[in-house]
Amino acid sequence: MSIRNSLRALAIGGLALVLAACGSDGREAPPLPQQTASVEGYQLGPGDALRVTVFGQEQLSGDFVVDGSGNVAMPLIGEVKASSNSVRGLEQSIARKLSDGYVRDPRVSVEVRTFRPFYIMGEVTRPGQYNYANGMTAAQAVAMAGGYTYRGRQDYVLITRGNDGQKQEYRAPLSANVMPDDVVRIPERFF
Repeated sequence: MSIRNSLRALAIGGLALVLAACGSDGREAPPLPQQTASVEGYQLGPGDALRVTVFGQEQLSGDFVVDGSGNVAMPLIGEVKASSNSVRGLEQSIARKLSDGYVRDPRVSVEVRTFRPFYIMGEVTRPGQYNYANGMTAAQAVAMAGGYTYRGRQDYVLITRGNDGQKQEYRAPLSANVMPDDVVRIPERFF
């Protein structure tokens, strides 16, 4: 291979890298699907702190944390799968296990005491991990992180959301709701 061909290949490779970098502002990301501001359909996951109440059974009630494997360790019945389950689904799972020879007609209530955090990165003053608040928007998340840097795009954000192996990056307006475990990225503007 001649020097001229090597330089040509290097120039084409460099141009491809520059074009790829220009596309990283998220404009090609699909729009975030519409959803409500509540956490009614919220899927539990590792790090969520829960208050479980078994009515009439104080020794079975208490505060629990979903562990790294997605389970909650309960007295008597052991581990109950919480990850990828809704609050109502976990209530039913606990009641089902308790009714299997431990408690007659158990009534169970589960409340999320502390949600998993969300993360914000990119062109904000203080990127990092922040506590989630129910109904939070992307604009509020940016404000929590100290606002935009002088290079930050202010017309949309990129939100990475999904279950364990199914995460997807979406383009979203500033009014979009942020959920626990989301990664909010503020892209750089180029002018």
